[in-house]
Amino acid sequence: MSNLSDLLAEYGKSHTNAVNKTIHFFCVPAIFWSVSALLHSVKWATFSPTYLNGLDIPALAAVLLYYARLSPLLSIGFGAWGVLCVFLSHSIENLYFPLLTVALIVFTLAWIGQFIGHHIEGKKPSFLKDLQFLLIGPAWIMQFIYEKSGIKR
Repeated sequence: MSNLSDLLAEYGKSHTNAVNKTIHFFCVPAIFWSVSALLHSVKWATFSPTYLNGLDIPALAAVLLYYARLSPLLSIGFGAWGVLCVFLSHSIENLYFPLLTVALIVFTLAWIGQFIGHHIEGKKPSFLKDLQFLLIGPAWIMQFIYEKSGIKR
């Protein structure tokens, strides 16, 4: 199953309850950012600007290629979201907050929210069937945003 429409339809089967959808609308982006922030905390180079020397940059590039393969238009939204994730992580670092700690707290709370949503839904998370759905969740949210904005992919 590599067609975006099929993947989104399959993902949607376990996300029909309004409460679960709302929880996912907030928790999926939070998880995406927190993983990006965790990777931002791991520095792979010592050059400036410092916001470009975390492992989040190559990871986000790889994820962006995955999304571009599924939908070039959808990948534009993810490019913007990726830039925002890097900016947010860098900003938290500049405020001298422990980025790693903040990211771990957000990651943990967002996953708790996700599992509460699935408990309410009464269905298992899609990624338990196929890990690919860990990347389809953000695409599902982005597709929703595109539809509400009148953007056709």
